[in-house]
Amino acid sequence: MRKIAVCGVWHVHAPDYTKAAMDRGEVVGVWDENADRKNEFCERFGLKAFADLDELLESEADGVIVCASTDTHADIMVKIADAKKDIFTEKVLALSDEDCERVAEAVERNQVKFVISLVQKYCPGPITVKSVVDSGELGKIAYVRFRNCHNGSTANWLPKHFYNQKECGGGAMIDLGAHGMYLIDWILGLPEAYKSVFTNACVNEAANALNSDKVEDNAVTVMGYEDGAIAINETGFVSGGSPMILEVDGERGYVRFSENKVMKRIGGQVSEVEMLSGAPSPIIQFLTENYLDGCGIEEAKNLTHMMVEAYK
Repeated sequence: MRKIAVCGVWHVHAPDYTKAAMDRGEVVGVWDENADRKNEFCERFGLKAFADLDELLESEADGVIVCASTDTHADIMVKIADAKKDIFTEKVLALSDEDCERVAEAVERNQVKFVISLVQKYCPGPITVKSVVDSGELGKIAYVRFRNCHNGSTANWLPKHFYNQKECGGGAMIDLGAHGMYLIDWILGLPEAYKSVFTNACVNEAANALNSDKVEDNAVTVMGYEDGAIAINETGFVSGGSPMILEVDGERGYVRFSENKVMKRIGGQVSEVEMLSGAPSPIIQFLTENYLDGCGIEEAKNLTHMMVEAYK
């Protein structure tokens, strides 16, 4: 049974990861740089509050869930790795390629396990799309499109710190848009060229008051490949009810996942593809020590690199 420490509760997914850890092991304590946030979280879950990061690092935890603000990830994770503790982190890994290399070197130097939450890779829809692509029946791939949006700004349910440029590194693209980036990398690899359009489209005055840094709430990045393929990643905090769409087009047909169905067309034949089973999510892999390919340090580095290029 794993003994887990929670490092940072800044991210909105911290409660879910903590519940998963409590269900499958023991959570030995929680630390966050914001004392009020830490104490409120610990009271909610009945957990010990570490006085500082050093106390967490000296604890009996063998693994650490990192949900601190993104700008602090690199410094924190280097210390966790140097304390010989395994790392699970919310995406993205860090805000620069250089910081990602620092983390990767620490993970390698200390031979600790590392998992990043690239959760869509383990869901039935994307797995099924990837299986069709890998079968070769589409022929040469020319186009990939991923759309994933929610109404966090227009319905005003995102916390204020998710609009903090320093802590987040940006807005909708670096947060929700991360899913599209790692799926595109999974299917096509790293692009050669990037062009982004980031806008502010929210009309909710309360949410706009929280977004004092004016980070983007509506975003698209178009990416190009040496072989002529194009990928498009669409995201935003201003679209209610917008379905997730993953589409891959090749010279002989297409495959598309949306509304819990996968459809393909090869030549003139349109058919529904039987959905494949999903795989354990990254947090479950980490907690059960059942590590699968696809959510390791190299994939984490690629995701940050794509974001760095998109934000240029």
